[in-house]
Amino acid sequence: MSVIYNRVALIGLGLIASSMFWAMKRRGLAGEVTGFARSAETRETARRIGLCDRVFDTAREAVEGADLVVLCVPVGVMGDVVAEIASALKPGATLTDVGSVKRDVIENVTPHLPENVHFIPGHPIAGTEHSGPESGFAELFDNRWLLLVPVEGSDPDAIARLRHLWEEIGSNVEEMEAEHHDLVLAVTSHAPHLIAYTMVGVADDLRRVTDSEVIKYSAAGFRDFTRIAASDPTMWRDVFLTNKDATLEILGRFTEELFALQRAIRTGDGEHLHDYFTRTRAIRRSIIEAGQDTDAPDFGRGKRSK
Repeated sequence: MSVIYNRVALIGLGLIASSMFWAMKRRGLAGEVTGFARSAETRETARRIGLCDRVFDTAREAVEGADLVVLCVPVGVMGDVVAEIASALKPGATLTDVGSVKRDVIENVTPHLPENVHFIPGHPIAGTEHSGPESGFAELFDNRWLLLVPVEGSDPDAIARLRHLWEEIGSNVEEMEAEHHDLVLAVTSHAPHLIAYTMVGVADDLRRVTDSEVIKYSAAGFRDFTRIAASDPTMWRDVFLTNKDATLEILGRFTEELFALQRAIRTGDGEHLHDYFTRTRAIRRSIIEAGQDTDAPDFGRGKRSK
């Protein structure tokens, strides 16, 4: 496989950045990969495990001469990071990100961009509940979706090059408009995470059920809630604050559905419950048929070493 970018800079060295590094190295897609993390401990860990060819102590040093710069930091600080690195960006370079919110990121990044840098927001629909530089693995993006959200006036050649990189990393790539992206992710990711956090919080607050019982007798449903609720708290705080409108819209719809189910349970309306569960069960089958999960008893989680 030939090199797509001579130098790639990863700003933020958590799960997504580390997985990108191993995926690019797996197929020889980048000549050199530089990296930066705000935490000195994270930078030291990255150096110890060989994450990035060079790890720098400042973001500006990491991006100098880079053909592609990937922002892998919480969405709430992306604007500040770009303000910090803007004058060090190489003319003609491409800047992208991996945040799960797009409209807010575009609004906060665009004012700081030099005119000769191509900004092409992106979002890999992939992840685990683990975080940090040691959590990454090359296969994370295989057969997962990567959404590109080009801004007005984006250079077609720069978009095609970035698309090519993600396809060679292993992703399926589609383009999407920012507002629609944020609504889709509110449905598929943001609201479900908030519901998971809430259910785990309810279990913690329900003192008639002891902590030991919650741990010992966790059925698959609650166990998967805890897996989701173990996700990085800083990242998810920023997601909800920056995708507020879409998340609140979906949570409003969820509340209406929940009230309808409460009414069906209270009135003994078994037909409504059965019809509802039948319809929602079909969505699970569609996800499996699309290759986005497995029907193995452990959902394939046991095969993952990290």
